[in-house]
Parts: sequence; structure tokens; C-alpha cells
Amino acid sequence: MKAGFVNIFGRPNAGKSTLLNALIGEKLAIVSPKVQTTRHRIKAIMTEDDYQIIFSDTPGIIEPKYKLHEKMMQAVKGALEDADVALLIADVNEDPALSHAIFSALRLRVPAIVVLNKTDKTNVARVKEITEFYTQQSYCRSVVAISAAKGFDANAFLAPILELLPEGDPFYTEDDISDLPTRFFVSEMIREKVYELFSDELPYHTAVLIREFKEKQTLVKIVADIIVHRETQKAIIIGDKGSMIKKLGTEARKDIEAFIQQKVFLELFVKVKPKWRENDLQLKEYGY
Repeated sequence: MKAGFVNIFGRPNAGKSTLLNALIGEKLAIVSPKVQTTRHRIKAIMTEDDYQIIFSDTPGIIEPKYKLHEKMMQAVKGALEDADVALLIADVNEDPALSHAIFSALRLRVPAIVVLNKTDKTNVARVKEITEFYTQQSYCRSVVAISAAKGFDANAFLAPILELLPEGDPFYTEDDISDLPTRFFVSEMIREKVYELFSDELPYHTAVLIREFKEKQTLVKIVADIIVHRETQKAIIIGDKGSMIKKLGTEARKDIEAFIQQKVFLELFVKVKPKWRENDLQLKEYGY
């Protein structure tokens, strides 16, 4: 039996969450074209007869500008400390020097596989050129080129990872797919809709707090607060005569019902908490 932690690192929007979801076959990490969508370290557990891999999606590596960013980078640091194998994911279409600077700064003590993502948006010559670049780097054990969004051969992808994993007993039961509670994923599904429905800076000023999660006989009742910085942001999320909050709630409810396989009654409130991203107590309350 092989068992270990395979942690995914990279720049914002390289495709870490898309890769995690594709490997597990479940939507555990929310996905958005906007950068810095992932704020937590999300563990996804893959268990087969002869191995257990605990994949970790981590926030995109950035220079922290406020305390929320600092919490996000602490999640990256924690993932560095317990990794058995690192997956260094890079957008094959970007200048490789950008990701190389980050990968070098990680000072990895474990073997690393560089994953070149978004191959569907380039040509074979470009993939070959970038593969050669990373092959020459001291932190790189091997290079794999994929399109996480379009699909790839999971068995071929896992083969070099399994070679590097240590032998050992499983860390989790075979039924576990994550170490995080259902409430966490529900809050993330609501937050994802904020990213989908609203533009500019508003999603980055938003957090979601699940205040009630009650399983009743026929449905699950969920009450959640959407936290914003300013009254103007609250007005935008509510929309004209409540149109936007209604749309957000309807779309989030569909995703939550699909995820928990139960009917859901979802009630959303919008609350203004100025500068919550800088407030330690509020960050803790919102799960950071």
C-alpha cells in the first residue's frame, strides 16, 4: 500500500482547482476565471486498493496585501511542510520565468513534478519548448503536459506520482473524499456564485458564513450571511427589488442540492462588515 500527500502549488489561475476536481471526479474546489478564487487549503482523498493519495489544492501564491492574504499564504506554508510529492502547476502559455521564480522560492525538500496545463490553447512546439525549460531546473523530477479543463488520462498522470509516494497505511477511510465538513463546501458554492455573477473587485471583498445547517425530514435548511465591505456592495448583491440575491440563491441552491443529494431551503442575508479582511476575529469567524 502506498499512501501520502501530494500538494499542488502554482500561480493564481494556473488551474490548480480544475486539476483537483478532474482527478477526484467531484467538484470540491470552486473554479473561476478570476484570480485568487481559492482561499483555503482543500484536501481531496483518492483511495484505491493499493494506494491512497491525499491531494491538496492551495491558494495561488501571491505577495500578501492584507491579513486575508497572509492567512492564504499560511495555508501554502502548511502544505509545503507535509508534502510527500509536490505538483508544480504552470500555465504553458505564460512566460515560464514567472512560475519558475515561485517554484524556486518554495525551496522544496520533496520530489516535484511540473504540470504544464492548458495545452489545448497552444501547439506542440510550445509544449516542447516549455518542457525543456523545466526539465533543466533542479527542483523538477519530471514534466507532464495536460489540459485539466478538457480532460486527460488520469492513470497515465498518476503513474509518476505513485512511483514517488512512500509505502504506508491509509490516513483516511475509503469513504472519505475530503477532511472538510459539508458546511465548508456549501459556503464555497455560495461564494462561487458571487464570482460568477459579479464583476470587478466585489468578489474579493466578499466572504460567506453559514449560520444554520439543519437536516429536517424532507430537506436541509441552510441560512448563510454574505459579508461585504460597504453598503454600496450590499446594494449590488441584493440588486433591483432583490433580483440578484434571488438569482444567486437559486443557482447556489441547485449546486448544493446536487452536492449533498437532498432538497435544500436556502436563505441568504447580506451583511456589511467594514475591513473584515484585516480583522483577525472576523477572519477566524469566517473560517480563515
